[in-house]
Amino acid sequence: MGIRFASLGSGSEGNSLLVEARSGSTVTRVLLDCGFSLKETERRLQRLAVELHQLDAVLITHEHSDHIGCGLTLARRAAIPIYMSWGTSQAIKTTASVLEQVDLRMCTNAAPIGLGDLQILPYTVPHDAREPLQFTFTDGATRLGVLTDIGAGTPYVTQVLNACDALVLECNHDKQMLAQSRYPNSLKARIGGSHGHLSNEAAAEILTSLNRSRLRHVVAAHLSRQNNTAALAAEALAGVLGAEPAAVVIADQEQGFSWLQA
Repeated sequence: MGIRFASLGSGSEGNSLLVEARSGSTVTRVLLDCGFSLKETERRLQRLAVELHQLDAVLITHEHSDHIGCGLTLARRAAIPIYMSWGTSQAIKTTASVLEQVDLRMCTNAAPIGLGDLQILPYTVPHDAREPLQFTFTDGATRLGVLTDIGAGTPYVTQVLNACDALVLECNHDKQMLAQSRYPNSLKARIGGSHGHLSNEAAAEILTSLNRSRLRHVVAAHLSRQNNTAALAAEALAGVLGAEPAAVVIADQEQGFSWLQA
């Protein structure tokens, strides 16, 4: 019963989160982003004992390749709907004929999506994409919030993510490591800007702003290989929680993380 979730992998080389709701013998499974090749996505799904044909839908947050990846191909192969914003659909570098081959469904800020036992809420975030969305998931009893690929927290983000039972939260970079990296200044400015990615400090500030009374699981996600470490990300979030760093789950690029119950 309830919601459980697992990551196929998280980072600049590919992102994908599997969310599942169970009610009796009924199971609803959705994939949030598909930032890997189809072959790699299938391999990573099998690691979680899930096959393509067991998915009910794909959700895409935005058009960057580490998020959309094989999304269209997977939706066509599995014959399932793929959800994204209108802006994302326009920003995808593909032909109209490819889009016509999938069951493409538009979603928009604050308009709930009902899929089986899941109620899914898209919400807008500041990021350097055409019309980026993030999502929350609930089965009516427990609630999972996901927030990655955002430049800075907003009052609206806090409002949406209040009182979640589980939260997947971007901790992309350590500010000092990014400043000292070999990245060109333009890339540093993009990553650290208001429409880029969250630093550990900014992620901790968002977590501090939330009603955490129901929060059981916090996952640090989308860590940069070059500009962050798992230890620094965990320490930043654990400080807000008043817990040991080991209480924070790390979404790894290669392994993601295994099933967690929301």
